[in-house]
Amino acid sequence: MINKILTPLFFFMIIFASNLEAHNLQESIKSDHRLTINITRDDSRHPYETLSFFEIKSEMTVVELSPGGGWYTEILAMYMYDEGRLITAPYNPALSDYAQRSLKTFVKKLKSNEVYKKVEIKYLFEKLAEDATVDAVLTFRNVHNWLDNNAKGAKKIFQQAYSALKPGGIFGVVEHRASPGTSLADMYNSGYVTEKYIINLANQVGFILSDKSEINSNWKDKKDHSKGVWTLPPTYRLKDIDREIYEEIGESDRMTLLFRKPLSEGDLVP
Repeated sequence: MINKILTPLFFFMIIFASNLEAHNLQESIKSDHRLTINITRDDSRHPYETLSFFEIKSEMTVVELSPGGGWYTEILAMYMYDEGRLITAPYNPALSDYAQRSLKTFVKKLKSNEVYKKVEIKYLFEKLAEDATVDAVLTFRNVHNWLDNNAKGAKKIFQQAYSALKPGGIFGVVEHRASPGTSLADMYNSGYVTEKYIINLANQVGFILSDKSEINSNWKDKKDHSKGVWTLPPTYRLKDIDREIYEEIGESDRMTLLFRKPLSEGDLVP
């Protein structure tokens, strides 16, 4: 009788434990639903270390800004599938033909696997979520795209992120890092942005810099490439010209910054 009772309980515990493990961060990164071409970049993009540094938990409500082809969406969708909420913010297709093609590709990805069925879409430059309802907003290597017109787009997106976040909420930024003193025009054209510029911009809308990390740094990257950051992998804008040199350098030197929305108006930006 005891064995008859314990056996189904034993199998239930195995299934339950497996389900938990399948949705922890490590297993989400290793999940076989991810594209092989994306997995090969894990050593350069450090998803486990980066998301851990940003304190992302599976039960959070998270906004991923400008998800592109969904490199991080693959991981976040699995990680947050059971308890969390993932909102993605691609470009509105009405903005341009590129935005239309990009969204079409992204939506096709979301339809390709059951793991994406709960992923929500809001458009960049529009309201991301109801005010003070989001635990974390994340952006990976996007800020340089928002720096035209005196960074008007970047300012709006940072402000919308601030509005969406709960007090104490996280704003995580990974971006190609420019040398100090680089002009705004050169930042936009090269794809590299200075830490000082992003920190100042975040401070202006009310964020406090909580921490920074060298998880995604690359001392080999001298940031003097003829086609900017797109000279390096994975883009290789020069194609086969000096490809071995750029392969040796690897992906760009990147800053990893963790900002927080103050808990109250009394928490002043330094």
